[in-house]
Amino acid sequence: MSNRAILIVLSVCGLLAAPVAAHALQPVRVIVFPGGFNWPIWAAQQEGYFGDEGLAVDLTPTPSSVYQITNLMDGKYDIAMTAFDNVVAYDAGQGEAKVSGSPDLFAFMGGDDGFLSIVVPDSVRSYADLKGKALAVDALTTGYAFVLEQMLADHGLSRNDYRLQSAGGVLERWNALLSGKFSGTLLVTPFDILSQAHGFHPLGYAIDDLRHYQGVVGAARRAWAVKHAAELAGYIRAYRRGLAWLYDPANRDGALKVLETHVPHMTAELATKSYSVLVGQTGGFSRTAKLSLPGVREVIRLRFVCCGAESVC
Repeated sequence: MSNRAILIVLSVCGLLAAPVAAHALQPVRVIVFPGGFNWPIWAAQQEGYFGDEGLAVDLTPTPSSVYQITNLMDGKYDIAMTAFDNVVAYDAGQGEAKVSGSPDLFAFMGGDDGFLSIVVPDSVRSYADLKGKALAVDALTTGYAFVLEQMLADHGLSRNDYRLQSAGGVLERWNALLSGKFSGTLLVTPFDILSQAHGFHPLGYAIDDLRHYQGVVGAARRAWAVKHAAELAGYIRAYRRGLAWLYDPANRDGALKVLETHVPHMTAELATKSYSVLVGQTGGFSRTAKLSLPGVREVIRLRFVCCGAESVC
């Protein structure tokens, strides 16, 4: 770890113990993928936890990882809730988009284990049925493309048995799947649950194959974090309070309403199913927002050992 990274960690850890002093709300621009993994943020916004930290958090949905990461690096956004693999990819110079200079990105907290599943139409009943089919990913060299490749390899499909095509973020892939353009894609909860009302179903879950995976993380530029350590610490504290609120059984009904409000086409029944997955007693969100070291290792293994340059999946 560089001296600069150590300085950021020490600064943030020291500030986590006490809230930001009262003053005018400081804007924090956060870019996210649409999906249920934003539930703790929505809860923290509703309950005023960001305001308690002196922050005004503005959420922007991203159409793709390329848009998200390049605009984060350009300083248009302060924080990204993104796949950990995106941080690793751009730091290693393997990002989908060409960037100038050092990416300067780091992950400061964990979110979940990915909540990933391969969603397919009802006509696809086995992995073998995907032979010769076109499958959608966000980007070919970042995000969850390597997860999809590993899952397919685990179930007997070689890289020549199917076609991967870049289709954008989860919402874009969801719409492309519904339109019939693709025969499958990786989706996150609650999109896997929503799909079942449209004639689709999950073929398999990534966590069953991988066992560990660091999915969404909070990421920022080191240069921004050094100058805004108080805001970063306040964001983490408020996010963790949002998590605690979600996990409190007394808030269950309110939590379901939050999800219904923020996710299009979400019904009370589907919200209940999503709650059991995302806020269940096993799995679900990381209750402390810590990075999972086994999950981090799996992301690195997939990128550099399994499905990286030599593509040995």
